[in-house]
This record gives sequence, structure tokens and C-alpha cells, in this order.
Amino acid sequence: MMWTTAGFARHDGQSRLARATLCALVLGAVLLAGCASGPGAHPQDPLEPYNRGMTRFNDSVDEAVLKPVATAYKDVVPSPVRTGVNNFFGNLGDVWSFVNSVLQWRPEEAMSSLVRFNVNTVFGLGGLLDIATEMGVDRNRQDFGLTLGRWGVPMGPYLVLPLLGPSTVRDTAALPVDMQGNLLGQWDSVAARNALYALRAVDTRASLLGAGAVLEGAALDKYSFTRDVFLQRRALRSGAQEADGNDDSGGVLPPEPDQ
Repeated sequence: MMWTTAGFARHDGQSRLARATLCALVLGAVLLAGCASGPGAHPQDPLEPYNRGMTRFNDSVDEAVLKPVATAYKDVVPSPVRTGVNNFFGNLGDVWSFVNSVLQWRPEEAMSSLVRFNVNTVFGLGGLLDIATEMGVDRNRQDFGLTLGRWGVPMGPYLVLPLLGPSTVRDTAALPVDMQGNLLGQWDSVAARNALYALRAVDTRASLLGAGAVLEGAALDKYSFTRDVFLQRRALRSGAQEADGNDDSGGVLPPEPDQ
């Protein structure tokens, strides 16, 4: 697919390299996971020994790098600016949500995503302002994993990916397609593209600081709780319970409201 949006261009060589890197990452995770299952495993988590080990690795990286940077970002950057950054990335995501809603044959959700993108891009300063939500047009996030689920592909076992975190076998297989549909990957400038990827990662992590603090202070198994919430949200958003079709959590724990 060739995006004609101003400021974006496809670099086939770089895209192939990114796809090859992702495929190697996913293949390595799956091969390791296949050797890690054991007796008495959770029905949806037969790869739990591997997943717990990868979760510990991801938590170590998070504690050493992501969390300190995200905390500094939240402390230094004013809330209105952080909201604008979050709105900008959400606006780009509405394009891929539109595509997946069309593939899922959900015309109402597709129209909402299209209206959101056009309104916020034109009247919201390129997406920095979420005018569409103020108009009552709610966001309906979709990805290719949910599209596969719409047409009957099961989620498969829970799988924790290196650095990327919670996923499932189905969603992991869908990642290369989601990467191709991500407008950030079509940005013309390599330096700008990488900076935007980094900013999105920091912004996402900063939005979860409150939820992480709640989990850390609770008397529960953080791994099991996160897994169960993730699987439940993905099942709901895959259409197992249509009543939750407008859930906007993306399958992650909600952030703690700012005090």
C-alpha cells in the first residue's frame, strides 16, 4: 500500500529490514516459548515459564530506561503538551483503525475513525487537539490482530514479547501487518521517524505510571493480573462480547487519574 499523505514516503529497503528484524524477534520468542511450557500451566498461558522470564527481562529494561525517562517526561512536560502529544499519535492511529474496521466490515466504526481523522487533522492542528471527541465521535481502536479475530482466528496462547510486552500468538503474527499500516513508518525523514517512535514510547509509558504504581503496591501477582486483564480485554475487543466494542483501552491497564 502506498500512502500519499504529505510528509510520508515508503522506503522499501528499510521496510524489509524492519520486517526481517521483527520476524527474527518473533521467531526467537516463539521458539523459546515452545520449550518453556510445563505441567499445570494456566489454560491460556501454557508458556508461562518463558513468559515470566521475559516479563522479568522487560521489567528490568523498564526500570533502567523507560520508567526514569517517562517519569522525567511527566515531571517536566506540562500536562496540556502531553495531552497534545497523545492526541497526535492517537490521530495517526485512527487511520489504521479505519482500515481495519473496513476489513472487519464494520461500516459505522470505519466512518467514525475516518471522521475523527479528518476533523482532528483539519480543525485540531494536525491532531494535537481532539476536536472529534468533543463533538461526540468516540475513538474505536482497531488493529490487524482484532481483524483476524473478527473472522474467526483464535487468539492462541498468551505470549510476552521482548521489549514489546504482552501479546498473543495471533497478535504477534499480525505485527508485521500492523507495522506496515503504521503511519509513523511512512515518515520521509529517518531521524524524524525515529524521534517520533521514541516520543510515542515515552508518552505511552508515562500514561501508565499511575497504573504501575497501583500494581506495585497491591498484594497480588503482578504477572498474573496483567496477563488476565490483557487477555480479557483482547477477547472483548475481538468480538467475544460485542457490548464492549467501543473499549479504548487497547488491552492495557488504565492509567491512574492525575491528582
